[in-house]
Amino acid sequence: MSEQQNFDVVVIGAGPAGYHAAIRAAQLGLKTACIDAALGKDGKPALGGTCLRVGCIPSKALLDSSRQFWNLGHIFGEHGISTKDAKIDVPTMIARKDKIVKQFTGGIGMLFKANKVTPFYGFGQLQPGNVVKVKQHDGSEVELKGTNVIIAAGSDSIELPFAKFGEHIVDNVGALDFETAPKRLGVIGAGVIGLELGSVWNRLGSQVTVLEALPNFLAAADGEVAKVAAREFKKQNLDIRLGAKVSKTEVKKDGVHVTYADDKGEQEIVVDKLLVAVGRRAATKGLLADGTGVKLDARGMVEVDEHNHTGVDGVWAVGDCVRGPMLAHKGFEEGIAVAELIAGLPGHVNLDTIPWVIYTEPEIAWVGKTEEQLKAEGIPYKAGSFPFAAVGRAVAMAEPAGFVKVLAHAETDRVLGMHLVGANVSELVHEGVLTMEFSGSADDLARICHAHPSLSEAVHDAAMAVHKRSIHKAN
Repeated sequence: MSEQQNFDVVVIGAGPAGYHAAIRAAQLGLKTACIDAALGKDGKPALGGTCLRVGCIPSKALLDSSRQFWNLGHIFGEHGISTKDAKIDVPTMIARKDKIVKQFTGGIGMLFKANKVTPFYGFGQLQPGNVVKVKQHDGSEVELKGTNVIIAAGSDSIELPFAKFGEHIVDNVGALDFETAPKRLGVIGAGVIGLELGSVWNRLGSQVTVLEALPNFLAAADGEVAKVAAREFKKQNLDIRLGAKVSKTEVKKDGVHVTYADDKGEQEIVVDKLLVAVGRRAATKGLLADGTGVKLDARGMVEVDEHNHTGVDGVWAVGDCVRGPMLAHKGFEEGIAVAELIAGLPGHVNLDTIPWVIYTEPEIAWVGKTEEQLKAEGIPYKAGSFPFAAVGRAVAMAEPAGFVKVLAHAETDRVLGMHLVGANVSELVHEGVLTMEFSGSADDLARICHAHPSLSEAVHDAAMAVHKRSIHKAN
């Protein structure tokens, strides 16, 4: 083993949380190393974690390609644009996605170089005394000693014991690389990954069946938002079956036989490919040597306080491997906050104002509390909503589905939540985030001038509707 190398900060993982932490630490003058084990399709190191390689970015590339194709056959006619025998070349679509991934993973390498972050490629394991042992891809080992160590190990897909991953049963990684659109695609789980990737292949001609064990659709979202989204997905022929508990899968010559039980009893469907999207777990297996003092909870997550500190001097953890939502942007902020805390600056992440987005058509987004949560917690509130069908820009775009809802405290008028379903709401939700971060009221939001015509007018009118003064609908 080579001589131990010393750093101010050693980051384990170069996903969203890890690379943000490493770059910010280096910007603050700290000597920083970042370790990552992932390899790209070409067998070379690929920074960026699940998000850049096989998650957020590639899935959005496919969502956009498939949306263009879907619009060609379903919306363009309304604009007077006619096409005949439109086709999509799936390998070209996949190649475009791969090119985008390579561009961004390579971009992080360039950012590391520009900020003087030292990358190490291999598996990092925390040892006692803030030492990280790195088993590099060539078999050699190096030891890095960090005054501070930031664990950013990320998460992995959960594999079901009765649905092992292989050629026909895949996780999100496999579903991003189908060579052709499967004739029949089964999806276990109607969460973000299941809905987004189910939508991609549904738009390209697959007959998609989504099996969700819970009785309610999108239980984490606002009930009205979930209801509107479910109605739109049904129009798109996305077959979502609720209360469907899968118990068995079997790969046979004619496809994957999936057995599930619902309120009608035991059922079976046969599909060509099966996507398992039942959630993710912290990638902490083998991460900690004995005696580090760092604790894992029952779910394998690294235990941290509100400042992402593990309780072991100089050891921090951020991103998917700690509590809170498994979202790339939450990891971004935690990584930056910890780097700033290490440098003696203030750093904090407000988990109550993290936006959630599902990039389906229509898009679904929210921040803060739902009506259901406010009722359960006994918090007095007022609600105002406004439909995109009454927004000139949405109608001109031929995308009038959905609405915006603003929830405000009944006494203080402080915004407690914003819930949206419709075109481009992934961008609009940040009006709610910003208002909540600045402790703004619904009245504040209602008095801010919004451009006309724009989709953002739905936010404006929803805020006005909280006090029953919406101009463009009956209050």
